[in-house]
Amino acid sequence: MKAHIRGIPDFPKPGILFYDISTLLRHGPAWKAAMDLLAERIRLARPTLLAGIESRGFLMAAPMALALGLGFIMLRKPRKLPGATIGYDYDLEYGKDRIEMQADAVKPGDRVVLLDDLLATGGTMAAGVELLRQGGAEVPMVATLIELTFLNGRARLDVPVETLVAYAD
Repeated sequence: MKAHIRGIPDFPKPGILFYDISTLLRHGPAWKAAMDLLAERIRLARPTLLAGIESRGFLMAAPMALALGLGFIMLRKPRKLPGATIGYDYDLEYGKDRIEMQADAVKPGDRVVLLDDLLATGGTMAAGVELLRQGGAEVPMVATLIELTFLNGRARLDVPVETLVAYAD
C-alpha cells in the first residue's frame, strides 16, 4: 500500500509531511486491494451501518458500505447537513471544533464502524465515536487507511482500531 501513497512535504504548512491517498484512489487494483483488506476486518465487527468522517472518510465508508450491503452515514462539520442534527464539540491542539450528524442517523442497537483516511492525534476520531454513542449507537471499532503511530492517536480511543498502513515518523 505504501507504494501507492505519496508523501508531500510542507503541506498544508511548512514542516508537515502530508500522506496523499489520491495516488492510491486512482490506481484501481491497489484501491480495490486496500478496500478488500479493510472489508475483511470490518466484517468481523458485524456492523449494521458504516459512518465516514468528512471528507476523505466518505471516500472509504460509502463504497465500503455498498460492498458490504450496509447503510452509510456522514459525520460533517457544522451546518453542512440538512434537517435536524446533533453535534459534539471537542478540543483541538489549536482551538475547538464540532462534528455533526443527522439526528435520526442512528438508533439504539445500531453497530456503527467509523472510518476515516487517517488516524493522527485521534481527536476527530474520538469525537466521532462519542457523537455516534450520543445518538445511541454502539461503536465496535474504527478503521483507517493510514495511522501516524508517532502521534499516538490510539491512546485517545476506547475501541479497537484497524489500519492498513502505519508510519512511525
